[in-house]
Order: sequence, then structure tokens, then C-alpha cells
Amino acid sequence: MKNREIEVEFSIKSGAPEKQRTACIVVGVFEGRKLSGPAREVDRASDGYLAGILRGGDMEGKAGASLLLHGVPNIPAERVLLIGLGKEREFHEKAYRDAIASAVKTLRDTGAMDAVITLSELAVKKRDVIWSIEQAVVASHGTLYRFDAMKSKREDARRPLKRVVFTVARRGELKSGETGLVHGQAIARGIDLAKDLGNTPSNVCTPDYLAAEAKRLAKAYRFGCEVLDQAACEKLGMGSFLSVGKGSDKPPRFIVLKHNGGNKGDKPVVLVGKAITFDAGGISLKPPAEMDEMNYDMSGGGAVLGAFRAIGELGLPLNVIGLVPSCENLPDAHANKPGDIVTSMSGQTIEILNTDAEGRLILCDALTYAERFEPDAVVDLATLTGACVIALGAHPSALYANHDPLAREIEHAADHAWDRVWRMPLWDDYQEQLKSSLADMANIGGRPAGSITAACFLSRFAKKYHWAHLDIAGTAYKGGREKGSTGRPVALLVHFLLNRVAKAS
Repeated sequence: MKNREIEVEFSIKSGAPEKQRTACIVVGVFEGRKLSGPAREVDRASDGYLAGILRGGDMEGKAGASLLLHGVPNIPAERVLLIGLGKEREFHEKAYRDAIASAVKTLRDTGAMDAVITLSELAVKKRDVIWSIEQAVVASHGTLYRFDAMKSKREDARRPLKRVVFTVARRGELKSGETGLVHGQAIARGIDLAKDLGNTPSNVCTPDYLAAEAKRLAKAYRFGCEVLDQAACEKLGMGSFLSVGKGSDKPPRFIVLKHNGGNKGDKPVVLVGKAITFDAGGISLKPPAEMDEMNYDMSGGGAVLGAFRAIGELGLPLNVIGLVPSCENLPDAHANKPGDIVTSMSGQTIEILNTDAEGRLILCDALTYAERFEPDAVVDLATLTGACVIALGAHPSALYANHDPLAREIEHAADHAWDRVWRMPLWDDYQEQLKSSLADMANIGGRPAGSITAACFLSRFAKKYHWAHLDIAGTAYKGGREKGSTGRPVALLVHFLLNRVAKAS
């Protein structure tokens, strides 16, 4: 059963807010009851009606506040929705995205089927119209998204929101706004796919399920697609990858997607995503608390597929390869045991000290497989370590790289996408922790600097190209009662590729 797509039609326009014929026009109010520019225009046309409401104390303009007005004098819109913006001097990226989300949430709950949102005209320091419109679309999708594919009865809105118009201040900004709209819709749909895959439970979302999704994307967007089964992986010598899935009755799949949008012979960018469709920890069994969230351990692979959907929608003139090694990590008589030694595709041997450090065991063979494409850059992403969550929490993903210019590219893309990262050290000093007396390396380096030593492990398999690693353990999903996928870092990946296209043109 598939989750439903968000069917809201987004568009942009310029024009006087006080003249918009719509079910609802949305304007902003800063703290101190200060009307935003479009709100002042509506107030002027209504003979000071908004200012009078504010003077009456119905709204102060605090962030997150909203006030719905009906029958505003001289205004053709059926309703006027006031959204609190907080302090004007503190109105930055987060406040802007939160205001958009608040507006869309309120619209969804009011039963308005169409709306004009003027918040997209608000100035955000160092951000342009393309950014504002793109982020408005992405934030709107994030608010409207819900995963109800597994429910026996889906709740349908009585009057669902169908059309949203974002405004720009001047007609000359329409072209930039259209670019932001196109980017935002492609990114948002890619994020939605990643969320759907992450939220689908592991008894449904198996390695075969991910392979079928990759084939569906390939058919829709004319990608090349190859799915390597166990026999093919054995022939390639992927002993490390295959060892992880031995405890499961779900066969492993190594998914390869190819977007040949660039010139023939241009070196591709390779995206590698960890896709453990359920991680019980293997013989090194995880504690029961929160183990239900381990279906999200395929979030790296889901983000690669989500990014490929966006790539297909945008038709990027770039060669991109997607690699998604997928299996389950479960305990049974065939499973890896602590102390086992496996041989990776690279020929390097690995002593498995902890079977719950399995993500690096599947990624290392994928990184070796990437060599055959002679890539211009390789970026892997994985919910790899709990240590990353302890270090950085849920806000930035951890970034590691063996090439400073590549790291700067990713940092720039992350900032523009508002899908932030924090660069971590990848010093040789940490490699000492991976020493094994019986094999070329151990798969863990002890508790200290666990996210760093995991990255150091992967770096041993990425020496033949420029490589970056994103540990998304803290950012790919939210846990607890409100658990769910965030779809990160799809937006980052798409902007990373868009920037490469721009640089090449």
C-alpha cells in the first residue's frame, strides 16, 4: 500500500495583496503589533481594520501565534489570516520557515481550499527570492505530509487545501520565483519519497521493496537500474556486505541507479546510501527500548532514492550514480558473531568486534564498488552511529571528508538547503583505535570518538577518489511517540548537485 502524494498546487504571482480574490490571504505581524509590508497594504485598504484588531489586544505578533479574520472591510478575500513572526530583528531562516509552516497548518485546519501567502515577500537576511520560494514550498510539504498508508481508515480533510499562491514583491522577481518553485517542488517530492520509505515498516520495506522502488524510479525517469542479488555480490567478493545479512531470511540486494544526464565520458558523482531495512544489532543485540525505530536504519538509502526522484524531475545535466546496499541485520545461527573475520571486496580483512556496527560493513564494499565508475566525487550517507547523536544532537548531520574543496561544497549546499552539517575531524590519530591483532582492522574503535572512528574506518576504502561521509543518525528521523522520517539530507544532496551543474555551465 502506497502513501498518498500531496496534491496541493503551488504557484507564484505578484500583485496588490488587498486585491486578491481568494478564500484566504495570509499576512504577517511582527512582535509589538508591527504589520509587515503586505499587511500594511491590507490594513490601508480596510481603513485600519487590522490595526484596530491589534490595538484591541487580540494579537501581539509572537512567533507561532495566528488569528483568522472574516469579512475584513473592502478586502475581496473571504478571510485574512494573521501570522505572528516574532521579533523583527530576529527574523532569520528558522523563523521564516516556521512562519510558513504555521500558516499552512492553520489553512489546512480552517477548510480554506485556496490561499495567497504573502509571507514569501518578507526579507530574510542574505537570502534571495529563489531561496524564499523554494523554502516556502519545502516547508509547506513538510507541514502537509502525513503517513497513513498503513491505517485501515484514512482521515480525509473535509475541505482539503488545493491551491497555494506565494507572492513576490515585484514583477521582476517572478522569474527567480519560478526557479525557486521548480527547485522546491522537486526537492519536496524527493523528501516525501524518502519519508515514505523510512516510515514504511520493515515487514513491508525489505531489500526487495527498495529494489522495486528503484526500478519504478528508473522506469519513470529513464534511469539505468541494476539490482545485484547474493550470487552477483558473491562473485564480486563483497564478503563484508554479505556477512551482515546472513542472520536474515530476507535476501540482500545491492541497488545501482544511473542518471546519464551529462556528457558521455564526464566523471559521475556517486551517492551511496546505507539501507539496513531493520537493525536488531545481530548477535550484539540492541536493548528492546526504541528498537522499533530501527526500520529507519535504511534512511541513507531512502535519501539516495529521494534525491534521484528530484534529479529525475529536474532533469539535471549531470552524470550521477546511486548505490544502495540493502539487507537486514538480525540474529540467528548463521549471523555474524563477535570475533568473526570477514574479507571485504577490497581484499582488506575486518575483525567484527561488535555486530551492531554493521553499517560500515556494508558501506565499505559499496565504496570499493564505486571505484569502477572513476568518480569525480563520492558522498555516502548513513545512520551510522549513536555517538554522532550524542555529539551533535538532532540539528546538523556530521560531515567528514578526505578533500577540503569537496567538504566546502557540501557545507555550502547544506547552508543553502537549510539542511545543515558540521564538519568533524578525520585525523590519522584516530586510526590507531581500529587496530586488530588478527585482521587488517577492527570494525569498532571503542567508545571514545565513535562517530569519528567509524568515518576513519570508511576512509580506508575511499582512498582512490574524493570522498565525503555524512553521519545522519541524529537527523534522518525523529524518535519517540512522534516518530517519523525527516527526509534529510535529500535537500542537501540536490543542492550539492545543482551547484555542480551551475559551476559547469
